[in-house]
Amino acid sequence: MPSRNADRILSGLETHLRFLKEIGVEDVFKALPPAARPVRTKPAGPEAEAAMAALREEILACRKCGLAAGRTQAVPGEGRTATPLMFVGEGPGRDEDRLGRHFVGRAGQLLTKIIAAMTFDRGDVYIANIVKCRPPDNRVPQRAEIESCTPYLLRQIALIKPRVIVTLGKTATEFFLPDVSGAMTAIRGRFYEWNGIQIMPTFHPSYLIRNEGDKVIRKMVWDDMQIVMSFLGRR
Repeated sequence: MPSRNADRILSGLETHLRFLKEIGVEDVFKALPPAARPVRTKPAGPEAEAAMAALREEILACRKCGLAAGRTQAVPGEGRTATPLMFVGEGPGRDEDRLGRHFVGRAGQLLTKIIAAMTFDRGDVYIANIVKCRPPDNRVPQRAEIESCTPYLLRQIALIKPRVIVTLGKTATEFFLPDVSGAMTAIRGRFYEWNGIQIMPTFHPSYLIRNEGDKVIRKMVWDDMQIVMSFLGRR
């Protein structure tokens, strides 16, 4: 009779494979570049945690641009202050504006599955957006709005000190890589360096949902995440 430990391993493997299937992975055994040393995340010091908490309160009270007038609440970001991995998207949507958390709608559910397939818990990474308030009708943030809001993001990055930032979609990618041009299909699949941090551009989860039947795009995203996993020693 299988031991309880074996049962737990099999259950975990089944859950992991189900996640992979849901995000469109077909080839689990693809060869990867040599992995870096496994990342051992240390708890953030009390000063960093206090600074992040103070920054959160500052964001919640912010009225530096016109987006504040139409929001239900600002959405500062969430996750571990000491983490090697950060995800940055465009801006909050309707569900995020209502609940005050990033990526909680359908796109957020897919991102959570992707993070789990990468062998992380959602709470082990940090998730943020370029702007902290929902643009009207979920439009692309305007330049003045981005310029008003991104100093908060830069302060978050300075506190977190991630090794990798995954940029989700065009707006986030253009902020970090303004000199890199081309469609996402052309620029994804490799790292770019930004202030000593590795940037991995990939498709936004909402784009995957809009193109739900396109397995090629989903596989591209998974290929990108495998590169990140290899760099962080998760494979």
